[in-house]
Amino acid sequence: MVLDRQATALVLGGGGARGAYQAGVVRAIAQHYPGLELPLLTGISAGAINAAFLGAHSGSFATAADELAKIWLSLTPETVYRVDAGTLGRNVIRWGWRLVSGGVGIAKEPTRGFVDTSPLFQYLAQLFAAHGQAPISGIDANIKRGRLQAIALSATSYSTGQSVTWVQGRDVQLWQRPQRRSALAQLTVDHVMASAALPLLFPAVHVDGEWFGDGGIRLTAPLSPALHLGAARILTISTRHPRSRAEADVSQIAGYPPPAQVLGVLYNAVFLDVIDQDILRLELINQMLSEVPEPHRNGMRRVEILVLRPSRDLGKMARQFEPRLPTTFRFLTRGLGTRRTTSPDVLSLVMFQRDYLQALVELGERDAESQMDRIDAFLEGASATQAAAERRGSIPKSSQT
Repeated sequence: MVLDRQATALVLGGGGARGAYQAGVVRAIAQHYPGLELPLLTGISAGAINAAFLGAHSGSFATAADELAKIWLSLTPETVYRVDAGTLGRNVIRWGWRLVSGGVGIAKEPTRGFVDTSPLFQYLAQLFAAHGQAPISGIDANIKRGRLQAIALSATSYSTGQSVTWVQGRDVQLWQRPQRRSALAQLTVDHVMASAALPLLFPAVHVDGEWFGDGGIRLTAPLSPALHLGAARILTISTRHPRSRAEADVSQIAGYPPPAQVLGVLYNAVFLDVIDQDILRLELINQMLSEVPEPHRNGMRRVEILVLRPSRDLGKMARQFEPRLPTTFRFLTRGLGTRRTTSPDVLSLVMFQRDYLQALVELGERDAESQMDRIDAFLEGASATQAAAERRGSIPKSSQT
C-alpha cells in the first residue's frame, strides 16, 4: 500500500547510540506500511545518520528501514571510534597537557575530541559509497525520481556560533533566524559527520571553511527545518523516556554529583529538553489556531504532530550493559563516575555495543507496535488531509519557528 505523503515530515533528533531506538521504531512502522513515502526528512546528530540513510536508499521504505536496523545491530565501539589503549591514552594525556601547559604545544598537537572517530567516517563512506566532499548520490537520485522532496541536516558552527541547516531538495526556500540559518548543499559524509559530532567527545568536522559540531547544540527549534520545508504533519521519534513526576523527583546519585552526572544533565539539556519545548510550543500554537477562524489566521495553519517515545529510560538501560564495554574505555568512563549514577545518560550516547544496540532496536519495535493505533490514525489522517488540500487546489503556509 503506497500512501501519499506530500506534506509529511519525519524528524529525527540526536542521542548518539540511542539512534538505534529510532531505527527500531522505523522498522516496526515499515512492517505495517512497507510502501510508505516520507518526502521530507530532517536529522540532527544520530538522527542525521538515520535520515541520510533513508533519504539515499533506492529501495522501498520497508527495505530501507530493515537495512537501517541491521546496520545499527552490526555496529561495535570499534566501528565508531578507536578504542585501543594507545589512542585513548594519548587523547587523555593531551587533554591533561592542555590543562596544565598554559597552551604550550597545542598548535602542534591539537586536542580535537576524547575519541578518534575516523572509523565511523570510513564506515559511513563505505555505506553511502561516497568519500569526504563527494555527494551522497542516492539522495539526488530520489529527489529526481520524486520520492524525496527535501532532506535537511543541522550542525553547529564552532567558528561562528550559529546553527546551520544544510538542505538538499527541490523548490527549497531558504530561511534565516537569529543565530540559525539554512544553506543549500549537496549532502556528503562530512555533513553527516559534522551533525553527529558529539561536543568534546567527538572531534569537530571541517565543512566549507568552518568547523562544525553536533547539530543539537544550538538548534533552539528542532522542528523548524521541517516547518520551513512545508510540512503539514510531523512524525518525530524522541529518545527520552517520559518520566512521571514521582520518577523525576528521585535522585539518581548519592552524594556530590560526579562528572558523568553533570555531563549527562548537560547533554540531556542540549539534545532532549529543547525538542520537548519545541513540541509543546507547536501544540500551543495548534490550540490557538483551532480557536481562530481560518480567514483570520493570516496564512497560518495547524501542523499535526505525532511524538513516539521510549517506554523505558535508555540511560538506565545502559548501566546494565556497561561491564561489557572495551576495557580501556570502560576504565576511563568509570573515572568520570558512570557507576555512581543510576542513569548514566552520557554513557548511553557512546555505548555502541551490540547487546545494548539490540536492546534499543527491540524496544523501539515493541513501543511502535504498542502504539500502532496512534500511528495508524496519524498516517491515515495524513492521507485524508492531503486529499482535502488537493481538492481545495492549494496548501496554505505553515506556522514557522
